[in-house]
Amino acid sequence: MHFLSDLITYGPFFFKAMQVTVLLTAASITIGMAIGLLFALLKISKRKLFNRIADIYIGLIRGTPLIVQLFFVYFGLAEIVDFGQFWSASIALAVHSGAYIAEIFRAGIQSIDRGQMEAARSLGMSYPLAMRRIILPQAFKRVIPPLGNQFIIGLKDSSLAAFIAMDELFHLAQRFAASTFRSMEFYAMGGLYYLFLITIFTLAVNALERRLKVDEI
Repeated sequence: MHFLSDLITYGPFFFKAMQVTVLLTAASITIGMAIGLLFALLKISKRKLFNRIADIYIGLIRGTPLIVQLFFVYFGLAEIVDFGQFWSASIALAVHSGAYIAEIFRAGIQSIDRGQMEAARSLGMSYPLAMRRIILPQAFKRVIPPLGNQFIIGLKDSSLAAFIAMDELFHLAQRFAASTFRSMEFYAMGGLYYLFLITIFTLAVNALERRLKVDEI
């Protein structure tokens, strides 16, 4: 009963923090998708320089912890330009997830039969036009499941923004746990809100996947 009453009492605070978490995740996913698509196209380019640039970016990001990247953006780049808490966290999360999304997009694009690109080019389409109208729409359908997983990971990774004192879910749970000495209740409460968000997101991804399968038929 005590826990249930706490859920009601502290619900408005957690709901506000949940909005911050959702906005942070949405911003990082949007930017991360753009970064991932760009580096996927560089990775499959016939120009070795572009391949090399994509390899360096993906290797560098995947080879360093997200918390280091977050501190680099928030504390390191602040000596040049101050992005603030929200955009520092969004940029760090986007750059981090962009490396993984790039590999997901690359695999999806390369899974499309080469004959389709050749057919599009034989019809007079330029390479960018054929990629935009023929290849990418099909590749996008195929990468929805791994993209969904990556987005869920991104949502959970947003909790690291607590280390720069951003008022998202995990940081709020930390604050209440420290001020009341009731760690179990408040960390459990924070976990429930994350579980709620991830469940909603998973259902949305599953619905999108089913919808696209129906469209294919």
